[in-house]
Order: sequence, then structure tokens, then C-alpha cells
Amino acid sequence: MTDLLHTLLPILFIAFLLLAALSALIFLQPCVPLSYVRVHMGLLTLPPLISLGALIMDRTPTILGPFRFYSLSWLIALFVLTIGLIVQRYSVRYLLGDRHYRGYFAFLSFITFFDAFAWVSDDIRLMLVFWGAVLLSLTLLIRLNHTWRQALWSSALAGRVFSLSWLFLLVAIVWLVKETGSWHWSQLSAHVAQLHPWSHTGMTLLLVMSVMIPAAQFPFQSWLLNSVVTPTPVSAIMHAGIVNVGGILLTVAAPLFTNALAQTVLLIASGLSVLLGTGIMLVQPDYKRQLVGSTIAQMGFMLVQCALGAFAAAITHAVLHGLFKATLFLQSGNALQHAEKPERTGLHANLWRVLGLILGIAAGVIYWTLSPDYGYRTASAVILGWSLAIAWTQLTAYDYGRLGRLINLGVLCVAGLMFFLIHLAFYHLLNGIPSPGPSTPLVIILLILLIGASLLAIWVKRQRHSKLYTWLYLWLIRIGEAHPDAMESHPKYLTQLMSKGGPTR
Repeated sequence: MTDLLHTLLPILFIAFLLLAALSALIFLQPCVPLSYVRVHMGLLTLPPLISLGALIMDRTPTILGPFRFYSLSWLIALFVLTIGLIVQRYSVRYLLGDRHYRGYFAFLSFITFFDAFAWVSDDIRLMLVFWGAVLLSLTLLIRLNHTWRQALWSSALAGRVFSLSWLFLLVAIVWLVKETGSWHWSQLSAHVAQLHPWSHTGMTLLLVMSVMIPAAQFPFQSWLLNSVVTPTPVSAIMHAGIVNVGGILLTVAAPLFTNALAQTVLLIASGLSVLLGTGIMLVQPDYKRQLVGSTIAQMGFMLVQCALGAFAAAITHAVLHGLFKATLFLQSGNALQHAEKPERTGLHANLWRVLGLILGIAAGVIYWTLSPDYGYRTASAVILGWSLAIAWTQLTAYDYGRLGRLINLGVLCVAGLMFFLIHLAFYHLLNGIPSPGPSTPLVIILLILLIGASLLAIWVKRQRHSKLYTWLYLWLIRIGEAHPDAMESHPKYLTQLMSKGGPTR
């Protein structure tokens, strides 16, 4: 029975994925009624159900032709296809009436199908082709409304940076194959030791550049900021293994990503991107750009985990953040701005903040003591303790009242417990992923970044009326704005369509 599952589940997965792709092509035909979209939704549910069944019943590594099915590939396939299903189900009514209705479903489907195939591919050449198809499909999806000049400009920008990213990846892979003679991810760890140190450094630096671009890390964040011109489902689908490709690709290539220089470059660049994304999120009045700023920061944090060797944590972050942020984009139409509570001052408030710092240190120590002995638990303990201290400050620094503070404390405790349980579940699910752990210099750099970020936050609070604060605020506003060619104060193309009696969406 077990041997049958080894073969049957991958075959069913590929068959249902191809069937859903065929369904997308059928729906493109004008003669097919729009009601067929319900059939298409039904077919889209089959591949993620197969992936879920494989994760529950059988995670034994299986090679089927050029594809490799194991716990990580099944999990990523489930994640990508689930977000794709949710986004397309949301689009059934949201995009109804759009003249490109069929095209949106086709490209949304192709993006998730190509993405799923990319991460179950054991053949590196096949992965490269499928990943290129994902980037091309996303570029074409952004420009689908070709009558809108702003969409065309944003698509051209995305196409240029995606091409650069794919080119970096292509050179790194060709270089790797030339040195090792192998085109298979499953054989990578056996050949890494034979790499020349300079070649190893060059490959990993190219790999870092290739993942920083789709993750919108500084200085490549502009494509994502300009992409908000697209419909909401397009912004949501970007979190289905596209902006978070860094965690996935670096985890797949974990045996290769052991170069100290590349890890240091990634740690510093992504750490700075966390600060930049957070700043953009805080100063932007536009809700979708707030979400983009948050994504830049969160992807930076995910890449920090990769730099520290915390690949299982990075995958956990990529999956949970992708589901969470896609949901926020789909709910962006219901976003409301709430008035900020007044901040508490005085000795009593400062004592609460000191207590939060003590609790953060205690939580980090307890987590380090109780967690399984994997290589990156020190870095995870530091990040957890720092995050808890910041969260405590945010929950107790404002005047929520005594009952409100007690509720916030309960929420924080439940969130901490959920963090531990979810992290433990993902750790066992991804037990086969290498976890080399960070070197001492990387941990020191991480501590410097965390301390520097905390000091910067304290300074910002106290210098709100200084010239330097004003300059920093305006700089964050400017760098978080889209290019003028990607913005339009009034959608003129809608006026033109209405004057011609055409559809208005």
C-alpha cells in the first residue's frame, strides 16, 4: 500500500495539474460560457487536495522522472496552489464585467501551475524554465489591461527587473553545472565540497542577487511599489511563491548556500530592507502601499533567516506570511483607519516597558532551552525575545485601560504559544532540511542590527520635531511613492470607454 502511494500520489498530482491547466485554456475560448468558471474552480481544488493528502499520508522522497516529491516540495505545492485557488475564487465576482475576465483567470492559473512545477522539479533546467514562465506570466498579467498606460509602464519595469533576476539565476546555475557536472538538486550536496572557493563565492553571490530582486529588497523595491496599479487579485497572487521565492530557492539550494561572504551580504542587505520596509509602511497613507512596505520588511526578515541558516524557519515564515498577506490584500476594500491611542508616559509606563524587556529575555532563554537542538535555535531565540519585547511595548505603551491591557497580555501569551506550536510542527514536517546554524560573526551582526533598530526607534520617538526627523520622514515618503508614470490621478481610460459605451471595468 505504501509503495502504491509513493507512485500514485505524484502521478495524480501531475495529472490533475495538467487537467486544470487545460481547463484554463478552455475557459479562454469566447464560445465557452462564463458559468464554466465554476467547473474551473472545482478542477483547481484537486491538486492542492492531493498535496495535502501526500503531506498527511506519505512524505517519503519519491523521484518520478524529472520531478522530486518530498516534504518540502509537497508543502510548497500545497501553499502555492492554495493561494491560487483562494485568489481565483475571490476573482469570480470581483472581476466579473472586466473585458479581460477570461485572461485574468488564465494567467492566474498559469502562474500557480508553473510555480508548483518549478518547486517539484529535481532537474535544475526544468526548474529554471518553469520559474522563468512564472515571471513572464506575472509580467503579462500586470499589463493585461493594455489600454491603461500606467499598467504598461509597471509591466515594463517588472519585466526588466525580472529578466535581470532570471539572468543572475541562469549564470549561477550554468556555473554550478559546469563545476559539478550535475543537473539535479538531489545530487547537489554530494558535489558542493569539490567547488573551488572562488567559484563557490561567485555562485552564491549571484544566487543572492537573483532572490533579492523578486523579494523587492533594497535597492530593487521599486517594481513592487509600482505594482499596486494592478487589480487586487494580482497583488495577492504575488505572495504565492513569487515575492517569497528567496526562502524557497535558498532552502532548495541549502547545501550550496554555505559561503560566509554571501551570507553576510544577504544578512546586511535584508536587515536594512527590514528597516526600509517598516519605515515605508509607517509613513504611507495608501493602504495597498502600506501592505507593500510590510511585504518588503517581511521578505527581508525571511532572508535574514536564510542568511543565518534557519531554512525551516524561513519556509515557515514564507508560507504563513504569504497566506496572511494575500488575505490582507483581498480585504483591502474593507480597510478602515483607526485613531491612534494616546501614548502613556511617566514612571509607571517605563516600568511596563522594562518588564517587557525582561519578559523578552526570559522568553528567548526558555525557547533556547526547550527547543529541539537544531543549528539556528540561538538566532531564533534572539529574534523571538526581541519580537516579544517590541510587541509587549506596543501593547502596553498606549492607553487601552486596565481591562484592555489584560486582554492584550492574554493575546500576546496565546500568540507566543501558537508561535512555538506552529514552529515545532513545521520543524517536524521539514525535518530533512539542513540547518547548519549561523556562525558567530553572523550572530554578532544580527545583534548589532537588532540593537541599532531599537535605538533608531527610540530616537525617532524623541526627535519628532527635529529637522533630521523631518528629512527622514520625507525621504521615506518619496522612496515609498510609485513612479509618476505608474500613477494617474484620474483613470482617463475609463472616461474614454464610457464615452464609447464600453464596459467600465
